[in-house]
Amino acid sequence: MFEEAWFQSSLLDVDTPETVGALGTTVERVRLTDGAWVDLRRGWISGADELFARLMETVPWRAERRKMYERIVDVPRLLCFYADGEPLPDPLLTEARATLDHHYAPELGEPFTTAGLCLYRDGKDSVAWHGDTIGRGSSQDTMVAILSLGTPRTLALRPRNGAAPPLRYEVGHGDLLVMGGSCQRTWEHAVPKSARPLGPRISVQFRPRGVR
Repeated sequence: MFEEAWFQSSLLDVDTPETVGALGTTVERVRLTDGAWVDLRRGWISGADELFARLMETVPWRAERRKMYERIVDVPRLLCFYADGEPLPDPLLTEARATLDHHYAPELGEPFTTAGLCLYRDGKDSVAWHGDTIGRGSSQDTMVAILSLGTPRTLALRPRNGAAPPLRYEVGHGDLLVMGGSCQRTWEHAVPKSARPLGPRISVQFRPRGVR
């Protein structure tokens, strides 16, 4: 299905059991402006090579087309969405979501219920500046937890009011990045294109009910 896609497995993942790591004090929080924040947990999923390979093969990836500036264009990545109540495509993702629920319950007050998966096939695939403001994210504080698998890519954030330069996070194989507080309303995020030859990356975005 993806004959031209390649990914250099991590030498650190060789013979490493698949494990969802602890959160707690291992999470680094960065306070942004206007009540927004970002949490980062490096290497949250260890032994992630097999999970990456399973998702590449078993997820029913699909291409989409969307209207943009009066034209219908190809979405520059492949997608799959698991709605509230749908089983996730891998038991390790179910365990990861349960760990997120336990850690963030005091702040979020509700579970993560959906999962959106994106496959960035190479450096040409990307996502433009946006916030997850369809639904409750447009008016309420919420969280979006992003698990990154495969080739590291830049996730950039910038305030909507332009009051500060963009921040850039290089999120790699097994890393977790969580955007919380007012982040979806007051900041935007993007995965920019890269001119460098890059292998594939899978992004798993866990969201609460009614947030897109």
